[in-house]
Amino acid sequence: MVLSLWLAACGSHKTNDSTNSGAATEAPAETKLTDALGNEVTVPANPQRIIASYLEDHLVTLGVKPVAQWSVPNGIQDYLKDSLDGIPTIPYDLPFEAVTSFNPDLIIVGSNSAVEGDKYSQYAKIAPTFTLGDEINADWRQALLKIGEVLGKSDEAQKALDAYDSKAKVAKEKLQGAAAGESAAAIWLVQKSFYIVSDKLSSGAVLYNDLGLAVPDVVKEASAAGTGNWNAISLEKLAELDADHLFLVNSDKDSGSESLKDPIWQAIPAVKKGNVYEYPSTASWLYSGTIASTQIIEDVLESIVK
Repeated sequence: MVLSLWLAACGSHKTNDSTNSGAATEAPAETKLTDALGNEVTVPANPQRIIASYLEDHLVTLGVKPVAQWSVPNGIQDYLKDSLDGIPTIPYDLPFEAVTSFNPDLIIVGSNSAVEGDKYSQYAKIAPTFTLGDEINADWRQALLKIGEVLGKSDEAQKALDAYDSKAKVAKEKLQGAAAGESAAAIWLVQKSFYIVSDKLSSGAVLYNDLGLAVPDVVKEASAAGTGNWNAISLEKLAELDADHLFLVNSDKDSGSESLKDPIWQAIPAVKKGNVYEYPSTASWLYSGTIASTQIIEDVLESIVK
């Protein structure tokens, strides 16, 4: 996620009892949950003003709109633009003053580093704060299910996951019919530097795990040596990339994409064959979640299954 921050780059809940002719109506109950860091968090019933920066894919999947959406100086998660139309932005690093200004009733945080030091206690003073933790945050399926649990929408989360898995299964069968045994890689060009997706994270998980495309050796090597969703790779190493299909996220298009004119790039087998499918930086390929992964599947099918 740190890389995706662009090289191209809960107040208290009160339960009220209403009485009518002596009959008490019980309000929805708040719940107590323990987060990944061991904090006991009192989650309000039906929170209405949620901040869950960089987790908006899961919220939208569950039919929830946050009170503010993740942003970096040069953009937002554009692939969610239609669903989050009109939602104001908040800086990705969640400054305390900005968080306070939105008066949230629940804060959901992904990674441990986002609440390191005294950050957790500061956020918890603003609103109940639930941390997913690094392990769950790295697996969008687990993250979706955990957020569903926190929001009392576990059934909706499981249904969304089941629907996605069904779609992926059908897509995988189509690919086996059209491109059985063929390999693919996703590459990100940003500020004249290349990055290659991990074989187990982000869009790499969709390509290799969900869709069953073969993993090129270069991708395996880069994934073993790196730790991020996207790992730096030299153009010379890319020359060894013997993939049948390349999915290119081009964040340098506005500045001329000079790196794509290099003879080394032009000599890559998939490039010579014309099997490069280019997407803008606003596409979902840099992100994870039900919606992002669904869009990636649609892109792959459109590109490979003629």
